[in-house]
Amino acid sequence: GDFFGGGFSGGFGGGGRTQSVNRGSNLRIKVKVNLHDVANGVEKKVKVKRQVACSKCKGTGSADGTTETCTTCHGSGRVTRIQNSLFGRVQTTTVCPTCQGKGHTIKNKCSNCKGTGLEYAEEIISLSIPKGVKDGMQLQMSGKGNAAPNGGINGDLYILIEEEKHSELIRDDNDLIYNLLIPVTTAILGDTVEVPTVDGKVKVKIEPGTQHGKVLRLRSKGLPS
Repeated sequence: GDFFGGGFSGGFGGGGRTQSVNRGSNLRIKVKVNLHDVANGVEKKVKVKRQVACSKCKGTGSADGTTETCTTCHGSGRVTRIQNSLFGRVQTTTVCPTCQGKGHTIKNKCSNCKGTGLEYAEEIISLSIPKGVKDGMQLQMSGKGNAAPNGGINGDLYILIEEEKHSELIRDDNDLIYNLLIPVTTAILGDTVEVPTVDGKVKVKIEPGTQHGKVLRLRSKGLPS
């Protein structure tokens, strides 16, 4: 769009001018979950430090609310440069570097935000972690990132899942593995023993003559997708 002077909607002749939209930067946080959280889902509250609109100037960046026309772009928010190339004269249009596309500059900057229109604040955000998440998985919350100057679009918040290891259970995708050690007498004669699961211990019957390495399966005691 910059190369052809305003985007394809304006044609190759460069008649149209696209307006840039400010967008705040994204944030990323880590959230720890355990196997019980993975199995059942969980609601978590986290404290996030992010940029918000300045409380003193209401996000304008101006101490008294006054602005003046940008002397670089003369209020258009765009600057056009013409360069000579092998193909002749090439015209490029870009966002004005002085006013960042706003078309005006601040005369008296706000003492609180130094003219940026933004300040840092801590916010408690509620996260809904769904069932079946995995270590390294990334969730997204739209609009919960940093605010943009001059009332633009907020960035997004990315939540990186960090799974805590269980003291007894080993995760294998959506299955859970438990290594049960039994005495020789139990293996020969059989018995009923307790084994841990995500939601507490359950009883398992060991058949007489059970061999070392035998795998017993408990249906629906693993993790959801």
